[in-house]
Amino acid sequence: MSAWLVTGSGGMLGRDLLARLAAEGEPATGLDRAALDITDPAAVRAALRAHEPAVVVNCAAWTAVDDAESQESEALAVNGTGPRVLAEACRESGAVMVQISTDYVFPGDAGTPYAEDAPTGPRGAYGRTKLAGERAVLDTLPERGYVVRTAWLYGAGGGNFVRTMIKLESVKDTLDVVDDQRGQPTWTADLAGLLVRLGRAALAGTAEPGVYHGTSGGETSWFGFTREIFRLLGADPERVLPTDSAAFVRPAPRPAYSVLGHEAWQRAGIEPLRNWRAALTEAFPELLTAERQTSVTGQ
Repeated sequence: MSAWLVTGSGGMLGRDLLARLAAEGEPATGLDRAALDITDPAAVRAALRAHEPAVVVNCAAWTAVDDAESQESEALAVNGTGPRVLAEACRESGAVMVQISTDYVFPGDAGTPYAEDAPTGPRGAYGRTKLAGERAVLDTLPERGYVVRTAWLYGAGGGNFVRTMIKLESVKDTLDVVDDQRGQPTWTADLAGLLVRLGRAALAGTAEPGVYHGTSGGETSWFGFTREIFRLLGADPERVLPTDSAAFVRPAPRPAYSVLGHEAWQRAGIEPLRNWRAALTEAFPELLTAERQTSVTGQ
């Protein structure tokens, strides 16, 4: 029996969540993609019967944003159908469910932070499929369903923007980075701690079900983010040059503004995440070590 079940546990967030749960003495089981297909109702019901979790956190997702444009039905199976299957199993077992979602459910054209209840309007396939997953969980579990939207994730346990910039700094004289997209860089270890607090509050009945925004405080652009990475490396930030999104045309549209508001945490009596710069500073030694080990081993 596990108090917590983490699906998609092989990913960057899933790994950090299992580590945080272990550090805090919470019995937890992680099931990665090979261990559990969340789109398979029989397999999901069997997993919940076997582990009897009080809280299920779904970190499983199709995250290939550009590929979703040409493979939307496949992305929808993971991001929309899978959460519904999990939610239905949680409804039968009585478990709380926390669904991880994304800033891409918004159109990205705001000028002030998106509130949790702001109108959605995804511009691409990835956002549409993630919104379908949100609705499935909230509709199926109106009293025990939680959605945590996050964005710009980085961590030591997987490929991400910070680790890519660490690698590029050592091989590029200058880097052109977009300065017309704004968001909130968020450390997966910080988000993991927040998810633990939310799960506990949900079980205690002190956090209302619904939507929460799990991103760091403050905001920056990819350009500003990269300059901070260079500064932490001891490299000259002036080597990072600003450009705009037109220089990097991709199949899926990127939100120009992905800053999320955090009012729901305050209503639940939970402290929102700290400023992104403070988190990056603490995370950086671990990220640097992970990237350097990857460069040496090629894994």
